[in-house]
Amino acid sequence: MDGVIDLAVIGAGPCGLGVGVAARQQGVDCVLFEKGCITQCIAGYPTYGHFFSTADKLEIGGLPFVSVEDRPSRREALKYYRRVARHFELDIRQYEEVVDVARSADGFILRTRRADGTEGSYRARNVVVATGYYDNPNLLGVPGEDLPKVTHYYREGLPFYDQDCVVVGGGNSAVEAALDLFRSGARVTLVHFADRLDRGVKPWILPDITGRIEKGEIAVRWRTRVVEIRPDAVLLRSEADGSTEEIGNDFVFAMTGYSPDPWILRALGASIDPETGIPVHDPETMETDVPGLFIAGVVAGGFQPNKIFIENGREHGPRIVRAVSASTSARGAPVG
Repeated sequence: MDGVIDLAVIGAGPCGLGVGVAARQQGVDCVLFEKGCITQCIAGYPTYGHFFSTADKLEIGGLPFVSVEDRPSRREALKYYRRVARHFELDIRQYEEVVDVARSADGFILRTRRADGTEGSYRARNVVVATGYYDNPNLLGVPGEDLPKVTHYYREGLPFYDQDCVVVGGGNSAVEAALDLFRSGARVTLVHFADRLDRGVKPWILPDITGRIEKGEIAVRWRTRVVEIRPDAVLLRSEADGSTEEIGNDFVFAMTGYSPDPWILRALGASIDPETGIPVHDPETMETDVPGLFIAGVVAGGFQPNKIFIENGREHGPRIVRAVSASTSARGAPVG
């Protein structure tokens, strides 16, 4: 365990990278730890997916993001954020998972596990939790959810040609999965607990899904929930009258969203609002009520992480680094 890092960032998604870039620009010593590859969350997006935001709203540190289309593709974003990492020469420890964080006399001690099984230990004066939420899907909580045919992630429709597929949800992820499966030759049934699609569905795909439903090309069960998943079928229950229906099924895509897992914050004693799930923090600095412990990205959204996007989460990095710089200056220690 060598030296003390000024700023340790847990998570190297876009918002974590934003902290690293701000630190580099201000001369603050910073190391990012990521249990997968950089922007692991984006790597898991649908293969042919596009962002809601325009390219300029995904930029970090003033580095231009040039996109062929109005809405950048997954592939373009992955390429851009790799360029960010190289351009700013960020110190990113990929495939090194933080497994424990504890308080110490001079800040924090982080213990990590690398892909090869070896372990690491680091001291840091300040820690930023930027772990996102993509690793923690909202489960249906029904029998059979652990069957191999069930997934909470969607990549592409090609493998599901001529298969009976149930898509659970009514938001963007569910709609895009349903449309892509349909175009790939799958027989699709959309199941949603409400009586209409979510209001946030992208306006340019809404006419497409509406038309497919009206023509019967994509079946839909409104005000309906999945109550059991069986090897060759799915059992549905109507919210209107409680009646049940069994439909034949090969694959289930539970596109029910994701939630942050603030275990690191809890382990360090940070306060979390029980009603909103939002960690207690100063919005001007993103510092929690544990001195030296900061949050960045969707963790700050609590139970409504969709309120935080790259375009507003990227603002967290400069706030955090300003606070860290001020704290370091106050101690009379050189920055960097």
